[in-house]
Amino acid sequence: MGKDFQVLSALEQGIPMTTVAAVFQKDPQGMMTHDDVKGLSDLKDKTILVASSGRTSWWPWLQKKYSLKEEQTRPYTFNLQPFFADKNVAQQGFPGSEPFSAEKAGQKVKFFVFADDGYPPYGNTIVTMQKTAKEKPEMVQRFVKATLEGWKSYLANPAAGNALIKQDNPKMDDELLAYSVKQMKDMKFFDGGDAAKMGPGAMTDARWKSTYELMVGTGLLKPNANWQQAYTLQFIKAQ
Repeated sequence: MGKDFQVLSALEQGIPMTTVAAVFQKDPQGMMTHDDVKGLSDLKDKTILVASSGRTSWWPWLQKKYSLKEEQTRPYTFNLQPFFADKNVAQQGFPGSEPFSAEKAGQKVKFFVFADDGYPPYGNTIVTMQKTAKEKPEMVQRFVKATLEGWKSYLANPAAGNALIKQDNPKMDDELLAYSVKQMKDMKFFDGGDAAKMGPGAMTDARWKSTYELMVGTGLLKPNANWQQAYTLQFIKAQ
């Protein structure tokens, strides 16, 4: 479940969280397919591998949008072998990991980001408690500014950041990191969408309303008059 969904669900449960910035302008989740698929609308005759987290986030949206059937799904266990073994299988993933592994294994694949087909949540948001945002706004503002400047610096020159990543996770080699950075840049996760006009971290009322309406429409959330509390634009406007 993405953070947008988590915050809205938390509010419904009486947990006063709020989102103060969106590092990624779109959720990076998507579908990896074999190269015969032209778009997400071609999934009607495919077996789709879905992890449990996907069932409470993007799957209800995708199923409703393209009239897909529950019987098409199988559990995704984060093992690519079922995908490799069956050309009729499509599976969830992220643009920097699963496609890289598939291509390294000699597979010809395509990757479709759900956001490009209208999936509205943001990706990699910065979240805090409403009390913190109200009582310590200067601290929150500094955190938002530092985070966004850090991402801008990393995408401009990822060498220093990659060294720290490899230190914490030796499995992240240079080739995978370079592939992931290229995907982030090409798909404009950080500086595309509203951020292209409004600056890094941008959020809008319209996008949050769309996410709220999606959750209500797919049964993931009860109608909640306080959904506007899930975010605040004050820290973005101050950038």
